[in-house]
Amino acid sequence: MPTMYAIIIGVVIGAVVFGIIGYIGGIVHRKRKAEGILGSAEEESKRILNDAMKTAEAKKKETLLEAKDEIHRLRSEAEKENRERRSEVQRQERRLQQKEESLDKKMDNMEAKEEKLQKRAREIEERLAETEELKKREFEMLERISGLTVEQAKEYLLQNLEHELDHEKAVKILDFEQRFKEEADEKARELLGQCIQRCAADHSSEATVSVVPLPNDDMKGRIIGREGRNIRALEVATGVDLIIDDTPEAITLSCFEPVRREIARVALEKLIADGRIHPARIEDTVEKARKEVEHKIKKEGERAVLEVGLHNLHPELVKLLGKLQYRTSYGQNVLNHSLEVAYLSGLLAAELGADVSLARRAGLLHDIGKALDHEMEGSHIQLGVEAARKYHESEAVIHAIQAHHGDVEAKTVIACIVQAADAISAARPGARRENIENYIKRLEKLEAIANDFNGVEQSFAIQAGREIRIMVKPEVISDDQMVITAHEIVKRIEAELDYPGQVKVHVIRESRAIDYAK
Repeated sequence: MPTMYAIIIGVVIGAVVFGIIGYIGGIVHRKRKAEGILGSAEEESKRILNDAMKTAEAKKKETLLEAKDEIHRLRSEAEKENRERRSEVQRQERRLQQKEESLDKKMDNMEAKEEKLQKRAREIEERLAETEELKKREFEMLERISGLTVEQAKEYLLQNLEHELDHEKAVKILDFEQRFKEEADEKARELLGQCIQRCAADHSSEATVSVVPLPNDDMKGRIIGREGRNIRALEVATGVDLIIDDTPEAITLSCFEPVRREIARVALEKLIADGRIHPARIEDTVEKARKEVEHKIKKEGERAVLEVGLHNLHPELVKLLGKLQYRTSYGQNVLNHSLEVAYLSGLLAAELGADVSLARRAGLLHDIGKALDHEMEGSHIQLGVEAARKYHESEAVIHAIQAHHGDVEAKTVIACIVQAADAISAARPGARRENIENYIKRLEKLEAIANDFNGVEQSFAIQAGREIRIMVKPEVISDDQMVITAHEIVKRIEAELDYPGQVKVHVIRESRAIDYAK
């Protein structure tokens, strides 16, 4: 066993020794190999370094040559540019020298001209002094010849100038008015003609009496009753006067309140048809007739609203519209007039591009106050404005009601349209019946306005007040002043008078020479 161990140990030691010797030998071999590689690398690096130095030298020489070429080129360009600049400077110097010479010549010319001008100014001053002296002597001569001083001559010339200005002013006024009138008349005639043509409403002139037919004359006695008790009861219950005269088979009802007159007519017709006429029956029949008329008033108001095509109208305003059926203005039925104004307002609004519905509403309600003027104090315009405001109508409608007679200035298109439509409806031939006393007063007022002007000799209102002819004094008013006088008279008439349609002002100036042969 020890021998075995010894062998193994010896083998191991031997292996280790051989391994160490092999390792050392490998190291020595690699060292030699590395030294060989290192020597070849040094030789290669020397070779590369030599090549690089040779290349650098070549590049250096090449760069130096290029730099010399570039310097030579830049020097040539700089010399060329200097030559050009030198030539330009020389050219500018020549130009400046020429300008200086030109300026010197101009200065010499200016000095010569200045001397001439000074000499000319001295001559002008001398001639001006001579002219002033001549003018003074001429003025003195003119004063001696004309016998007028300078102030008097100025006044004379100013008067002539004033007459010429009056003439020019009159011509311009005539020309402007003529052109404006032609254009306005043409457009207005077109609009109004279309509206009137499309709204051809009937005219009815109503009176303050109603006639009730009787089946026979014996019925008159029954209506009168014993000792007149029936007729008294009927008059007390209705507030209407019954006129029983020789008219065969008819009784006349007279009352300025159309609603009461209508109630009396309906009640009397019912009593005649029934045949039982006594005070108790009369009171009962009158009450029924009143309810029937109120129902009819409501229906008339609804009919008017439907015909015009309005909506959202307060029920009380509808009733007031129905009452207008029994109101008249100069014999014209107010409800028919309001409907006609509504139609015309709508047509005019459509032509002018305004609100058609609003125009119709304002036209229908413009005379609503006439349904209240028998019951309340105030003008129909005030009452109409209060009613419209009470029942929440728009401000545009209220303003149109307020302005339709010109009591306030019309500030909206709708108000102007309602004014025009109201005038058209009222001024139509046969539409209204005018009181003779008011008619005469209007003619007298028209003549009084014309006679109030200086230079007017006489005036005559003709054509039912639609024309006035004015005779002027020829020594006071000239031909040119006639135009101005006519214009001023027109303004006074427009400001102070109410009239339908238009008034033609015709100013006449006539010069006469009268002599007698003896």
